[in-house]
Amino acid sequence: MARADGGRSGYSISVSAGDSRDRLQPCFLMCGVTSRMLRQNSPMGHNTVQSGAMRGPGMDVLMFATVAVLGFTACAEFGSYAFVHPVVRRLAPRDHILVEQGLLRTFGIVMPVLMTASLVLAISYAARPDGAGLPEVLRWVAAATWATGIVTTVVVNVPINLSTLRWDKDFPPERWQERRNRWEWFQGYRSWAYLAAFLLVVLSVATVG
Repeated sequence: MARADGGRSGYSISVSAGDSRDRLQPCFLMCGVTSRMLRQNSPMGHNTVQSGAMRGPGMDVLMFATVAVLGFTACAEFGSYAFVHPVVRRLAPRDHILVEQGLLRTFGIVMPVLMTASLVLAISYAARPDGAGLPEVLRWVAAATWATGIVTTVVVNVPINLSTLRWDKDFPPERWQERRNRWEWFQGYRSWAYLAAFLLVVLSVATVG
């Protein structure tokens, strides 16, 4: 016998032992229907769950996250390289250093997280066992291209960033402009690398579709 109690927070339903089996049969039926729908909507059937592909019915979550995060990060980095820093380079030395230090306290905090997350997603997407042929090759090339941008960032850009944060904007060190020019050259490399990696991922998705 079932009894429903109403309240401000909703309803609670108690089911007696005598009719619990009959009451739960629709739930068992719904679970079976849902399970069959998930298997039919998944390109890999049961293997999707076993391979950890992170897919829901009708939506590829890993693919979406990879395209979204890589796209946002690549566009933010390329926008900084192509549209922000050309203006910064024309500033007076004091203002130039002041702006660079400000960018390091904004971009310099967010971008390392996004760059690393993008590489993890790119590798996870490339390593997923449902790829074959050209799409799989494109995924791995994208991941490798993104990795080169991170390597150059850690080896070249990060040490210059740490130095820039310590500079006195009124009395910059000698050859500071030379160091900033070196930083910008490698920023240009990683910006193009990230953009290329993102486009390769998009191409792999389009090729699958």
